[in-house]
Amino acid sequence: MSEQQPIQQPKNFLIRHASLRQIQVFESVARNLSFTKAAEELYLTQPTVSSQVKSLAEAIGMPLYEQVGRKIFLTEIGEEVACSCRDVINQFSNLEMKLDDYRGMTRGRLRVAVMTTAKYFMPLALGNFSKKYPDIDLDLTIANRNTLLHRIKRNLDDIYILGQIPPSDLDLEVIPFAPNPLVIIANSQNELVGKKVTLKRLSKEPFIMREEGSGIRSAVENAFEAKGLKVNERLTLKSNEAIKHCVAGDLGVACVSKHALYLEKEHGPISELDVEGFPIQKQWNIVYPRGKELSIIAQEFLNFLRKSGEEFIHL
Repeated sequence: MSEQQPIQQPKNFLIRHASLRQIQVFESVARNLSFTKAAEELYLTQPTVSSQVKSLAEAIGMPLYEQVGRKIFLTEIGEEVACSCRDVINQFSNLEMKLDDYRGMTRGRLRVAVMTTAKYFMPLALGNFSKKYPDIDLDLTIANRNTLLHRIKRNLDDIYILGQIPPSDLDLEVIPFAPNPLVIIANSQNELVGKKVTLKRLSKEPFIMREEGSGIRSAVENAFEAKGLKVNERLTLKSNEAIKHCVAGDLGVACVSKHALYLEKEHGPISELDVEGFPIQKQWNIVYPRGKELSIIAQEFLNFLRKSGEEFIHL
């Protein structure tokens, strides 16, 4: 018996059978991984959302997702379709903004995703930018490095702020932006405050670390490993603010971006230590997929960051 050949769809089949509404609905479902959230976001009923996704899957002829209990997971084909749906939506959004420009208006949605240490300046930058463009909608995502890399692969945002240069397998535009020095902090009453501290001595202190996937965690581990030392990890936390509170409570020392200290009082409960090999001189990078056509508003924001972004950074 001869092997069954896959069915070949005729040329331009999707153009004739997939609607823009189906594309919009499936993109929302794929991004939220939820029919309910997509329905709420698009002001539709859940049966309408399910029907639109089903029609798109039938037009494509392959399953776009799997459902396990109440959770849904995109198939490999579903991930590809979701990325293409975002490209289509982005193109139409850009067209709308261009038409608004012709009418003397600037509207649209700006989606920015930043590493956790950039949260100390990005709201200031976005606030200043939105004064110039008050009609734009803003999406700001704050996450660790691994989450940002996943968002880049899924093309979920317009512009990203990352610390470490992304992996070479991602084809990205990378624009060096601003310094991001990493420092060691301790309770102000710690005996190491005001002294020159070696990494060997620091390795004896209980350390409050960031979670797996954090760029700061990787930087600390690499610094200790280079000296043949291990971190005396006491706690693992996902938030710089939680880490600072633990340091203030004298639970251990920690490594944070110096930007995280700019609101701290000079004689407060936290002090920066003078540690061998620190500050580790990192930098923030503006990142977006190479070849991606940025929307008008995203391009304006990129130009704004390159020209004025450092005005909102405090060291």
